[in-house]
Amino acid sequence: MRLGIDLGGSKIELVALDECGKVLLRRRRPTPRGSYRETVAAVGKLVAAAERELGQRGSVGVGIPGAESAVDGTVKNANSTWLIAHALRDDLQTLLQREVRLANDANCFALSEATDGAAEGAETVFGVILGTGVGGGIVVRQRVLEGANRIAGEWGHNPLPLPDEEILPPPPCYCGRCGCIETWLSGPALAADHLRHGGEALIAPQIASRASHGDTACEATLQRYERRLAKALAMVVNILDPDAIVLGGGLSNIDRLYRSVPQLWRRYIFSDVVQTRLLRNSHGDSSGVRGAAWLWNAA
Repeated sequence: MRLGIDLGGSKIELVALDECGKVLLRRRRPTPRGSYRETVAAVGKLVAAAERELGQRGSVGVGIPGAESAVDGTVKNANSTWLIAHALRDDLQTLLQREVRLANDANCFALSEATDGAAEGAETVFGVILGTGVGGGIVVRQRVLEGANRIAGEWGHNPLPLPDEEILPPPPCYCGRCGCIETWLSGPALAADHLRHGGEALIAPQIASRASHGDTACEATLQRYERRLAKALAMVVNILDPDAIVLGGGLSNIDRLYRSVPQLWRRYIFSDVVQTRLLRNSHGDSSGVRGAAWLWNAA
């Protein structure tokens, strides 16, 4: 049995999978925001309760909204800031009395979709989260690629390439830089762009819906978003050349992206033909927690 934990900023979710990926149990509880000690304890309680209910012990994989430092193993780059500078893996291993595997939540998403999701069978997969933030994860032959600095796939904190209609100066990012891809392609960024150009405060689903019904301002906003997404993903293709790119997060539900972006990215990709597939995720909001469980898929 594999137990996966998605340690999010607002909720902690647990899933138990059998060896074939069948869900045996799923539980969730609110995250004790601001308290590292209570967060660790909450994970321990979820694992203990699941194992009591199922009557068996499982391996544990954890997805977090950050990464581990290659220097001392403490958490860095986490928007759940109360995790930062703590040795989360060590503390969970002590509490649970077993080895724990830990990875960035976008890496877990990519692993899930590469293992038994939309990109099953693909050798190299880039997973993208387009939601409140923007993240990325890389899986090669069903193994997460972490990198020397444990930041492989941190696509959202590179600057948007080839700017044209983008405003200057570029928008600030919470990471301290300006003009990061996240500041153009997240859900809040899409809403801010529409307010800036269209003069109306709408959220992403409203913009997509109105565009499909002929609203010209919303259509223009989505076209800007698609151009930016195409340029940003073309950079990934030029460097990584993945077999598949899988979209997750709330904006992955905009159907037209899967038609328009592959047409647009051709002009930015350094190749005579582009065979990379742009795919919608198969497991939805469950993909990250499933990927955490699948961290134990390879020895």
